[in-house]
Amino acid sequence: FLILVLTWSAGFAQYKPVDQGSSIQFVIGNFGFDVNGSFKGIQGTINFDPQNLATAHFDVDVDASTVNTDNRLRDSHLRGDSYFDVKNHPKIRLESIKIEATKPGSFMITGKLTIKNTTQNIAFPFTATPTTNGYLFKGEFKIKRKDFGVGGTSTISDELQVSLNIIAKK
Repeated sequence: FLILVLTWSAGFAQYKPVDQGSSIQFVIGNFGFDVNGSFKGIQGTINFDPQNLATAHFDVDVDASTVNTDNRLRDSHLRGDSYFDVKNHPKIRLESIKIEATKPGSFMITGKLTIKNTTQNIAFPFTATPTTNGYLFKGEFKIKRKDFGVGGTSTISDELQVSLNIIAKK
């Protein structure tokens, strides 16, 4: 019985994303210039064992009200109804459906991204680097903001680049 429990525990390595040291950044064009921004407040659970990807599962969210572009007026506008509507939709969530290895240390996540109560399928490559008591996960993807009802017609680009640099610990 003890061997069965130890085997199950070893195949089910659970980690928590750590906000301090992690970064969630985005870049979007506005009037032909790149605007950089970020989010904080990452939470959730990450089950990850590169030797047993059948048990891998990511369920993480970020606090939408932490959007930061280093411009208070713009950030306040982004928190409003026509953009992130943080009063009614305080979290941005990513939940994996499948994790696959592409080469040693590199993986592909397929999952669902939810922004403003709109969920879209997403897939993107990421790396997983072991650290003391956890992992550093890095990945990048592009999304179309209009697919999530963010922004309407405006001077900003529809497509934005998101970069993840997530520290997760046991």
